[in-house]
Amino acid sequence: MKLYILFILCILTSASQAQFVLSGKISLEGQSESAFGASVYIDQLKIGTTADTLGNYRISDIPSGTYTIRVSYISMPTITEKNVSVKQDLVKNFVMKSGANALDEVVISGTMKEVSKLDSPVPVDIITAKFLYKNPVPSIFEGLSYVNGVRPQLNCNVCNTGDIHMNGLEGPYTMVLIDGMPMVSGLSTVYGLSGIPNSLIERVELVKGPASTLYGSEAVGGLINIITKNPSKAPVFSADAFSTSWLDYNLDLGMKLTAGKNVSSLIGVNYFNYQNPLDRNGDGFTDLTLQKRISIFNKWSFNLKNNKQANIAARYYYEDRWGGQMNWNKSFRGGDEVYGESIYTSRFEVLGNYQLPTEEKITLQYSFSSHHQNSVYGNVPFLADQKIAFAQLLWDKEIGKHNLLIGTPFRYTFYNDNTPATRYLDGNDHADKIYLPGFFVQDEIRSGPHSLLLGARYDFNSRHGSIFTPRAAYKFKFNQTDVVRLNVGRGFRIVNLFTEDHAALTGSRQVIVKEALNPEQSWNANINFVKKIVTGSSFIGFDASVFYTHFTNRILPDYDTDPNQIIYDNLDGYAVSKGVSLNLDFNFPFPLKIIAGGTLMDNFQKENGVRFRPVLTERFTGVWSVNYEIQKAGISLDYTGNMYGPMRLPVLSEEDPRARVSPIWSLQNIQATKKFDNGLEIYGGVKNLLNFTPPANSIARSNDPFDKNVRFDDNGQVVATPENPYRLTFDPSYVYAPNQGRRVFLGMRYTLR
Repeated sequence: MKLYILFILCILTSASQAQFVLSGKISLEGQSESAFGASVYIDQLKIGTTADTLGNYRISDIPSGTYTIRVSYISMPTITEKNVSVKQDLVKNFVMKSGANALDEVVISGTMKEVSKLDSPVPVDIITAKFLYKNPVPSIFEGLSYVNGVRPQLNCNVCNTGDIHMNGLEGPYTMVLIDGMPMVSGLSTVYGLSGIPNSLIERVELVKGPASTLYGSEAVGGLINIITKNPSKAPVFSADAFSTSWLDYNLDLGMKLTAGKNVSSLIGVNYFNYQNPLDRNGDGFTDLTLQKRISIFNKWSFNLKNNKQANIAARYYYEDRWGGQMNWNKSFRGGDEVYGESIYTSRFEVLGNYQLPTEEKITLQYSFSSHHQNSVYGNVPFLADQKIAFAQLLWDKEIGKHNLLIGTPFRYTFYNDNTPATRYLDGNDHADKIYLPGFFVQDEIRSGPHSLLLGARYDFNSRHGSIFTPRAAYKFKFNQTDVVRLNVGRGFRIVNLFTEDHAALTGSRQVIVKEALNPEQSWNANINFVKKIVTGSSFIGFDASVFYTHFTNRILPDYDTDPNQIIYDNLDGYAVSKGVSLNLDFNFPFPLKIIAGGTLMDNFQKENGVRFRPVLTERFTGVWSVNYEIQKAGISLDYTGNMYGPMRLPVLSEEDPRARVSPIWSLQNIQATKKFDNGLEIYGGVKNLLNFTPPANSIARSNDPFDKNVRFDDNGQVVATPENPYRLTFDPSYVYAPNQGRRVFLGMRYTLR
């Protein structure tokens, strides 16, 4: 009897210690390809594996029990199956399906068509709204500070306006789109990047390199496409408000309206207010420009017959900003007693698209913007009015292996100001009216893992004549996780001097335009390699690019020939922008995510046999974002930062005491967020942890902004005096970093689904 009981116990013990195998195949819905690299993970055991090239997976040595199994794959929503009983060897197959969570991996900016990021022959970077929340900012301009290869550049120490540099190229080389429409250009290149409600942004897509074939002559260095939320999928209500210890206040509101089963609308409001003049560096000038800004955005979406759609959106933007000496008020506006830069901006936009009720896939896109600016820089007024109308028909046609896109764009620009740009020999202003009709065709040919995109665009500029911009892109897809791309294209851009370069309007330097400025022209090539590595429940993303741009004509401000002048001239030589960029994305088995990137650049211009680096062009940039979630407590921690390498700075004379090269500098932030089940989030933290600010003497002769005590010789050169031993004039263009130091912030975000 004892032997029998012992025998039974041995059997039971053996059964309890039995090890089983979980295996199966993971496939992609509607595709012949397998889900190579998909991750299968057992929560309770903290073990997992990845699918092989055929989509097969196998996990051995699983004790008998009931488990939760998670299956994840790049660009697909995660499959979670609970209460899976493993009491014997089990074969379980999974089918990965696309869904809402896959939206972040769908891009349109590279080819004007919705494709997955991996399938796009043009490399596209995606910035999600969630990423922007890691470091809350009052405008998308500041939100791009932590994107690799992208640097928001302040152009003036006084009014704090700026533009977006991409891979070392200045702001005018980057086209900014809203829902694919060219809305930010000309006057709004400097002033139009604020006031887009962050709560309405679905994602931001960035294309580095020329996109002139699809988007026109301004997309030389790349483009930034701000894509707003679809009203039918947006939250019912959203609110986001925060303030900092500098007493600046930002409010974003969003609300969805439903006017029927086929009509939905989205309303957004952004309000920013800062009225607390501070002079922490003691130069007598405001460290941060005082601002009052409001932006109202309304978007309507219509579901039409036969699955056709239409959208229309409108935005109104008004801003009143000023910076200057601490005792400035509006009674001094335009005078020469107390220096201030005061800018009133009023802007209205309409944009939309309409899919025609035809069997063919034909879409009408259109936009209109009206931008009025009333500004003074000390005692120099700048009054400008710009209106841009744009429309194009797009025909999307698939013929066998050929995916054709044909477009007929037309753009009309009206521009007038009170500068020599529009002043004729009769002494009167004559508005510029430019007509720009065009035609482009793009053909994407796919054959197995190969994809070849060929494109060409012809525009006729009523001022400069014919413009031709070809483009070619090749992609080889090794598998679902590894892709290599090669892109080559031509860039072409018409310079609008006073609307794009703030330095031409501020300070005491004289503006010299030596001759009629011809269009800028360039060729660009870049190679991009993407690799996704899935190990167990971990994920590593690797994205590397090498880029090269060669300018046959480039127009940059010359600060060096004469320290009292800014000289503009056509390039007698060539210019080059080249470099290498690397992005890394880590997702660990535990709730830690790290995104890091760096770009090493070499930008130079060679003219008359002399090679030199343009001012305010960094050697390298680095960015990072670290996120850790305490899931049970609903708390997430974010640490974001950037780092910029040395830049050559514009000095005024050999004796100028200011450094000729900027130091390596960094802006770093930390944030904690508490999420509640009812949709409420409370967040707070510290911005600029290292309290970095540029030198206190960045504004030259801030004590004499109208140069009343500066002596000049007969040749217009500054004479050294006991009061001015360094031969300086007032100049606020020596700026490479914001003057805001360390500050605490606190905010609240609420979303009602």
